[in-house]
Amino acid sequence: MTKAAPLPDIVARWLDDFIQSAEDAFKEDLLSVTLFGSAAEGRLRPSSDVNLILVLKRFDQTAADQVSDSFRAAHAAIILEAMFILETEVALAAEAFAVKFADIETRHEVLVGKDYFSDLEIPLDALKFRVRQVLANQILRLRESYVLNSAQDEQLSRIVAGAAGPLRAAAVTLLKLQGRSAPSPKEALQMVAHDHLGTAWDPVLLAITKARDGVSLSSDEARSVYFSILDLANLMLDDANKLGASR
Repeated sequence: MTKAAPLPDIVARWLDDFIQSAEDAFKEDLLSVTLFGSAAEGRLRPSSDVNLILVLKRFDQTAADQVSDSFRAAHAAIILEAMFILETEVALAAEAFAVKFADIETRHEVLVGKDYFSDLEIPLDALKFRVRQVLANQILRLRESYVLNSAQDEQLSRIVAGAAGPLRAAAVTLLKLQGRSAPSPKEALQMVAHDHLGTAWDPVLLAITKARDGVSLSSDEARSVYFSILDLANLMLDDANKLGASR
């Protein structure tokens, strides 16, 4: 588990307001609030979501209605995303969304209540199956997005930035399945990329970071990086296929 670095003031204020609203609305049904992803690493970027998991005893309609205005406002202000998950669903969700929850296990910060995610037991078969699924889905989405947006350089830069999250999470899972680890998802992707010789990956990874920082890539760079990311995703899928899956 990572320890969150101080959040930007505006993010901290909106987060505090939403959590207070959730505590007031759900009361004793709110068991835990956990920050995960880049915010839990202190690595928020202009394109980053602020991700929370709220673990509940039950999802009550009245409480959900009470917290909805606060959630909508925080979503608009800081791109707050929240999962509302019942305590009885945590294990099932960890299996069904194994790649995401493996990433959550690696980098999260408990803000309220119990830590449900430091000692998750995610079945290896689920990890093998889901990492293949995530990568295959990413490849298909990248192809469609390019055909749809190839004439729009700014949109291509945003898609490059958006591709980083799923690929980094998949890299964390691949390393885990290979008995390796990295200090962060960013470094996990670097390690996985550098396993594949023959391509100069560092400029590609640097361009991804630039795009995540809100820098618009030039037309030629955006297109080159786009197809390099697609190549890397395919190489990672090959790695995952070699691990096998029982499903």
